[in-house]
Amino acid sequence: MPQGVMTLARYILSRQDTFPDNTGEFSNVMLLIGVAAKTIAWELRRAGLVEDALGLTGEINVQGEQVRKLDDYANEVFLKTFQDTGLVCTIVSEELEGPEHLMQPCTPGSYALLVDPLDGSSNVDMNINTGSIFAIQRRRFCGDDEADLLQAGRKQVAAGYILYGPSTILTFTTGHGVHMFTLDAAIGEFVLSAQSLTIPERGTYYSVNQGNSRRWQPWLRTFLDYLQTEDKASKRPYSLRYVGSLAADIHRTLLIGGIFLYPSDTKSPKGKLRLLYEAAPMAMLLEQAQGQAITDQGEAILDIEPSQIHQRVSVIMGSPYEVGLAQKFLQQSKVPVLG
Repeated sequence: MPQGVMTLARYILSRQDTFPDNTGEFSNVMLLIGVAAKTIAWELRRAGLVEDALGLTGEINVQGEQVRKLDDYANEVFLKTFQDTGLVCTIVSEELEGPEHLMQPCTPGSYALLVDPLDGSSNVDMNINTGSIFAIQRRRFCGDDEADLLQAGRKQVAAGYILYGPSTILTFTTGHGVHMFTLDAAIGEFVLSAQSLTIPERGTYYSVNQGNSRRWQPWLRTFLDYLQTEDKASKRPYSLRYVGSLAADIHRTLLIGGIFLYPSDTKSPKGKLRLLYEAAPMAMLLEQAQGQAITDQGEAILDIEPSQIHQRVSVIMGSPYEVGLAQKFLQQSKVPVLG
């Protein structure tokens, strides 16, 4: 290994005093997330070469979505990575109907891992970026009560994503800034590539599935029309960029600024993204990077008290300027018209 290279393992050990309770367990949880990421990245690189790796399983998950073979694979990787380690008591996954308890019973202080194993999996067959999104919680009570997992985002111990693409990138926060590691294939290790990331104050891009615009709230359509209207003094119009993988779209937004939206609409009145293992982890990351994350009703995502583990929520997040601008349009829509 080249001298002076800051691997994920070295970084975590050097910062162990900043991690919760400093028992060493949390450090190992983060290292095993890195192992899961490397395993999934390897399988994705060879998916087009391996027989029967791509396509659908024919099953429908608890979300009512078609399950892809690599969704199943990624989910199994996270389960098997943490099984019998004694590090994680419970795993909540997009692909599982209920919590998977790896230890019986769960004890106060033990960890829960909440994960979207393969975000944007519909992109896999086209060789477009996908990711994994994760959050780590502390169990508060003994036993296996699902209600114990319904914690607001501000109680997350850590959150992050893995982006699979030309490079495999692990980005995470433990509440002490946002740090990014890139997988170096030559040594098989994640290496620190950016530390204490800060999202730009404003950007020039917006990210949203514009095809849903007819189902949006009127104020939101007005806001997006504003972003697309040319005005050099206001640095408009904005350009549209949308991958359809939350990890990829947030990664771009984190690095170059702008705004990401996945609003509610008439088809999904509560929103589409899952709160516990998609919206809340990304909200924690962005707030730690000096960004903002709200719903399309103006509520801070990290303040939402969940009512179920697969709860959905609307999302508006990104640079302070653009999210603040969206809030202004939202507030104006609530002002009563006089006369």
